Amino acid sequence: MTETSTLPTVDRAGPRQTRPRRLVAELIAGRTGHFTAADLAADAQGRGLPLGRATIFRTLELLLGGGALERIDLPDGSHAYVECAPSHHHHAVCSRCGSVVDFDDAELAAVVRAVARRTGFRIDSHRLELFGLCPACQAGERSAG
Repeated sequence: MTETSTLPTVDRAGPRQTRPRRLVAELIAGRTGHFTAADLAADAQGRGLPLGRATIFRTLELLLGGGALERIDLPDGSHAYVECAPSHHHHAVCSRCGSVVDFDDAELAAVVRAVARRTGFRIDSHRLELFGLCPACQAGERSAG
């Protein structure tokens, strides 16, 4: 890992691109699907990287604030993170392997407007996460059964 590599997640995290932040960004870049802070801490420890949990949490907060990551709430009540484009979108999350697919609002904007009309709320934001099995996990289920 080099300090001179350019990682989009760190670039969107603000002006101070320190070595620890770059190391965290490289750990994130090496992952697929959603991940937790504990996953990153285990990766860092396994690779012998000098990263403490506080550094990982602070970097995750910076990346969340910069729009490079989003936090997703999992069905079991815990939360994880996914790398994201800065545009507004939602997630379909595989409950088995953790893969994440982004999708845009499509018809959801009309539903949000209808809810606002029915409830009288001014809807300022919304978030949608769908959970199920991805095509690969479904195929594995069919071949095992």
